Amino acid sequence: MKITFLGTGTSQGIPVINCTCPVCNSTDPKDKRLRCSVWIQTDHNSFVIDIGPDFRQQVLRSHLDRVDALFITHEHADHTAGMDDIRPINFSMKQKIPLFAESRVIEDLKKRFYYIFGDIDYPGLPQIELNQIESDTPLLFRDDVIIPLRISHGAIDILGFKISGFVYITDAKIISDKVIDEIRNCEVLVINALRKKEHHSHLSLSQALEIIAKVNPGRAYLTHISHQMGKHEEVEQTFEKNIHLAYDELSISL
Repeated sequence: MKITFLGTGTSQGIPVINCTCPVCNSTDPKDKRLRCSVWIQTDHNSFVIDIGPDFRQQVLRSHLDRVDALFITHEHADHTAGMDDIRPINFSMKQKIPLFAESRVIEDLKKRFYYIFGDIDYPGLPQIELNQIESDTPLLFRDDVIIPLRISHGAIDILGFKISGFVYITDAKIISDKVIDEIRNCEVLVINALRKKEHHSHLSLSQALEIIAKVNPGRAYLTHISHQMGKHEEVEQTFEKNIHLAYDELSISL
């Protein structure tokens, strides 16, 4: 399995518009973060988790050429606003792309992208097949088992995903003991860490590190990072050797 981080930034990305902080002014490419998304290549499939507003740029940059299925963690714009940019992949694959999300998220997508999912059809629309999933109910997709995980994102519930030894969690504020037990000792854990200061709906750095200690993964990567975290190089040096800040275009293998 190969994992490529298409984007590792929070909802505003880095640099933030009109911000002159040291991180936003950094010349280090690892401090340039598009909105959060990940590309998973297994022996059987090419999956994308979340399709945010930077999806077109991410696809061109990473040379992503196939999407067998989309998995959506939740309905917020930084995780869904790139829906229209799936069209060229439809054209090249010559087929619809199945999208998997919870019922609440599907209803939200139908409203916001009414021209895609409405009754009027015309050539050139994104071709997306909506599929409802539920937390803790495994999904078999072409020989890969995907387990949706119930995660709390402040006022709403969202999904994380477990595929074999890989676990992807973003926008978490609370992760239950049940989920921690389910993902304990996984090979790779990706988890959000917004900043050092506490936030009402996202894990802070110290809270994310506490979760990592409980899960005890082989490797851990932090994502959904804001400019308030600090410069990549400086923060990275504070971690134990199996914990890293993810960065855009980082690829890892399991």
